[in-house]
Amino acid sequence: MDGYLYILECADGSYYTGSTNDLNMRLQQHYDGIATNHTKKRLPVKLVYLEKYPRLDYAYYREKQIQGWRREKKEALIKGEIEKLPELAMAYRDKFPAASSASAAGLSKDQEDSKEKISTSPLPEALEGNDKKST
Repeated sequence: MDGYLYILECADGSYYTGSTNDLNMRLQQHYDGIATNHTKKRLPVKLVYLEKYPRLDYAYYREKQIQGWRREKKEALIKGEIEKLPELAMAYRDKFPAASSASAAGLSKDQEDSKEKISTSPLPEALEGNDKKST
């Protein structure tokens, strides 16, 4: 059974990502305001992106993947700017590692440079295995 991944643009500019095995019926439900709370409160909606899969579970997996994306990445997909997707997938901390490590800890650059480095030593033998589930 075929599956479809779709993205709708709502009247407020937000995106709704869904999947279905009956595209025409599901889109009509969205248009009529009976599909989901998100689209019902943001009518009208329009279909802006569609992918077809040989199985519904593939479309569902893709739906969950795209739902986790930032708006910029979804817009690149919708516009067909596939070459931008890898860059948009990078976390801020990976693009600017020095800035994000200090800011993530709430430290200034000077504080970050002067913080004490904690050594990691092996656990004492008495503690080894305590982190494993007992059977």
